Amino acid sequence: MPALREECNQRAVLEMQLDAHVRAVAAQIGYQLPGDYTDPDLIQRDISSSMRRSVEACIEVGRGLAVLKAACEHGQFISRLDVLGIDRKVAAKFMQSAVKFSNVSSTRHLTAALGNQTKLFEMLILDDEQLEELELTGQTGELKLDDIATMSVKELRAKLREARANANATERVIADKDAKINEMHRTLHKRVVSLTDWPEAFTGYLDQVAAARRSMEKAIADLDIIRRDAMLLDPQPGEEDGLEKAREALGIALVDALTRGDECLAKVRNIFEKTLGALVGE
Repeated sequence: MPALREECNQRAVLEMQLDAHVRAVAAQIGYQLPGDYTDPDLIQRDISSSMRRSVEACIEVGRGLAVLKAACEHGQFISRLDVLGIDRKVAAKFMQSAVKFSNVSSTRHLTAALGNQTKLFEMLILDDEQLEELELTGQTGELKLDDIATMSVKELRAKLREARANANATERVIADKDAKINEMHRTLHKRVVSLTDWPEAFTGYLDQVAAARRSMEKAIADLDIIRRDAMLLDPQPGEEDGLEKAREALGIALVDALTRGDECLAKVRNIFEKTLGALVGE
């Protein structure tokens, strides 16, 4: 009898852990559990009812499949895909789409432009930053949101490859710059380690520069967060005009802040290059 009780307790613990895991997966990708239950049968029926061709439904199917996979015991997910009539590779694309588009703060304009499942799957080639840029500004690289709806799948595929190639080229440029900066840091470290006769007045200067750099990076990041949050804000009924005016005023303030930052940086850099900057390459 104690052994049976222990087995029941262990099963209850495992069921609670599975329930918590399924709910965590659902919360992460924004899936609404049917009736707030984690039963695989209910999730499977919910997927069946969502299997239409619209983009929103495709993303919801992907969310459901990701949660169904989490809810299934080992080896059961494939058999449930067979019942649903979904190929494994297609199911993987559904789930990739759900994860990809769940990482973007808002996708209502983007999903409306895509229109069908095939175009949705093609968009998986873009990274999260490109998708967010496309949603917020209507364009990423040469790819424009307004053109997507009228493009054929072949045309969209070509544009997406071009956008991804341009992004990769930009990333390589940034990586090269980072490599050069890292090399400068290594050179600086060697010089610092080798010097034992620093003037007392220089004590702490390197730490102060590092602290100032972190403050500058945070200030720039804060400005961009303000911009992003302002663009993602949805107006309440009757607030459309007020929101537009508020965004315009905020835009002016951000332009002023960025312009002043550019001016200050240019002035400091000009003086730096004529003084300490001349020693960097030696």
